[in-house]
Amino acid sequence: MGFKNFIINLAPTSLVQVFANPYVAGDSIEKAISTAKGFWDKRKICSTIDLLGEEIENDEEVDYTVGVYSRLIDALGEQEFATISLKPTQLGSHRSTEHCQNVIEGIVAHAEKYGTKVTLDMEDHTLTDMTLEIFRNIKQDHPTFGTVIQSRLFRTDEDIKSLAGLNARIRHCIGIYNEPKDIAMQHKSEMKKKLLEQVEVLFKEGHYPEIGTHDKAVLDEAINIAERLNMKKDQYEVQMLMGVPMGDYQDQLIKNGICVRLYVPFAEKWVYATAYAKRRLAANPAMAIYIAKNLVQKITGKK
Repeated sequence: MGFKNFIINLAPTSLVQVFANPYVAGDSIEKAISTAKGFWDKRKICSTIDLLGEEIENDEEVDYTVGVYSRLIDALGEQEFATISLKPTQLGSHRSTEHCQNVIEGIVAHAEKYGTKVTLDMEDHTLTDMTLEIFRNIKQDHPTFGTVIQSRLFRTDEDIKSLAGLNARIRHCIGIYNEPKDIAMQHKSEMKKKLLEQVEVLFKEGHYPEIGTHDKAVLDEAINIAERLNMKKDQYEVQMLMGVPMGDYQDQLIKNGICVRLYVPFAEKWVYATAYAKRRLAANPAMAIYIAKNLVQKITGKK
């Protein structure tokens, strides 16, 4: 598991929530929209709004999730600054692929009424086949529907081939799930190198890459690839996480005509935000240190 993950998993939910605040827009639809609109009004940064939650295996909770997305879509209305992201394990994957697809397609169709684009997030490797099957099926009738691929998985080259001809919005990132070494790369340098190779393939295949990374060198090289291939600046975008301090670099990209989109997650029920928040904290070594100190203080009573 590693020391960081061990410490993060020990932390009480209330403490995780405090440290995760920079990464989470709030506990309501109104706060999520306000955050996204603020990014747009102040800096012309776009957003993809996500209701946090995963691994739901209760039909009642799935219905609740659909209801939240419906209210979110209606509250956003017609606008140009935000898309929506969602996950299969929020929306009926526990029942069947077909059931999950029907639920997701309903959300996509609702969003289309306002011109709002929807992206189907990628979870760990056990969901890859289901996610891409649902995406391919829905994409046929909903051309703006997008999905995600992860460069760390050995299978991703073949997955890109399976998307040939779809001219899709594809968020491309290294992925945050720790996957087994027999199916995935274990070193970030390899994942980033592969990401760049695959971004070039996505361009050549006619897709719209949404390049998701905070590594400036990787982003600069991805932009170099786009320029070498004579791609226009409206044929791709850069995506990052809300809460990561890269404002100056983001502003420079926007000044140069490149779309920057931030991931803006929210949760009406904090229990659904916990898994995401812990992954974010585990990716930040300093946070693990802060939490470790806090835990020691609670145990010893010393400050």
